[in-house]
Amino acid sequence: MITPQSAEQWRKDGQFIEWNGHQIFVRTGGDPSAPPLLLLHGFPTSSLDWLPMWADLTARYRVVAFDFLGFGFSDKPKGHHYDLQEQSDLAANLAETLLGEDFHLLVHDYGVSPGQELLARHGEGRLAHKLLSCAFLNGGLLPAQHRARPIQKLLTGPFGWLFVRLMNRERFGKSFSEVFGKDTQPGAAELDAYWAVIRTHGGHRLQHKLLHYIADRRTHGPRWEAQLTHPPCPIALINGTQDPVSGGHLVDAVAALNPEVPAWRLDHLGHYPQTEGAADVLAAYEEFRGGL
Repeated sequence: MITPQSAEQWRKDGQFIEWNGHQIFVRTGGDPSAPPLLLLHGFPTSSLDWLPMWADLTARYRVVAFDFLGFGFSDKPKGHHYDLQEQSDLAANLAETLLGEDFHLLVHDYGVSPGQELLARHGEGRLAHKLLSCAFLNGGLLPAQHRARPIQKLLTGPFGWLFVRLMNRERFGKSFSEVFGKDTQPGAAELDAYWAVIRTHGGHRLQHKLLHYIADRRTHGPRWEAQLTHPPCPIALINGTQDPVSGGHLVDAVAALNPEVPAWRLDHLGHYPQTEGAADVLAAYEEFRGGL
């Protein structure tokens, strides 16, 4: 379970790596000889999202997770222009330096876009090492299917800078809980932990800047959509269908685009399936990997 105490332990068990003058928080684990796996987290959270699956994943794989720039325990420069190409550069760099061989991807929410970018770079021969597979949890794979929440619309509007100043633990908890499944709602301690990590280095005041990813997705949409129709390696969807943002409707849209993409529908879960039902996500992921 994610709590303020487990979040603090997550930080203590990690390390910081300098990248482009910034300190990036990284967690690593697993047998060095095990298959390599890179995890990419979502918005507005951090690598902490992988905590419920961490013990099981590191028992099977050599795992690297990290906080994107502007997220979690990583640096959050205030005057920075955050974009998905830079975040993809960061992911590619950590894969090269910490994994150093062909690797698998498991990605969620915000992380699905760098995941698609890495797939594109792989197909173009621009990665140091090949992608062996990519599994997508809930996220905006198709911009036309992304159903932004009211808070996201406010933060991406002209007064986003003002709305972030009004954000507090109570408002965050209410809006965040709305994307979870009906029977898998986060508890108070979990919300406290998420909010505390988001607030690290003043991150709660940068949410409007980080949400630039929505525009980035529209810009790169056709190129990234091609990674679903003509994937350069095996891909799959593992989706909490109760998610109002990118749930069952997204799975249907991807199936219409490419019926060959395998999909696991977790009908009792919402937007954060890896925290709401870690065992179910792990079972689906293991089934996908077993079929490679």
